[in-house]
Amino acid sequence: MTDRILTGLRMLVVEDEMMLLMMIESMLEEIGCQSISVAATVKQALLLIETETFDLAMLDLNLNGDRSYPVADALAEQAVPFMFSTGYSADGMLEPYRNSLILKKPYSFEALAGALEKLIGNDRRVPEAV
Repeated sequence: MTDRILTGLRMLVVEDEMMLLMMIESMLEEIGCQSISVAATVKQALLLIETETFDLAMLDLNLNGDRSYPVADALAEQAVPFMFSTGYSADGMLEPYRNSLILKKPYSFEALAGALEKLIGNDRRVPEAV
């Protein structure tokens, strides 16, 4: 990837699998994310949303049996763009979220970067420093 599409952005990642979370953080840093806050539960995520400001978010749909819909609702109230990261199809999601951006697990670095580009729009692209 030649673009640091997340330069200067603050991101919330809600994911309950530690190994996957470490991989996501590494990929986000590689594409320029300024600040990455992480949560493994709905409760942790909601607390972060109350206390921090985010530019975008990535939500695992299934957090150890709990769905992340309350987190999506809180982000929507603050007009924070978000996407779901899940192994489920959109058919299994609640109606209001079936048209949300979904990054299907497992995914590659390129798939993550492409989904984030869609989420933030192409106007935020910043060339990588040489």
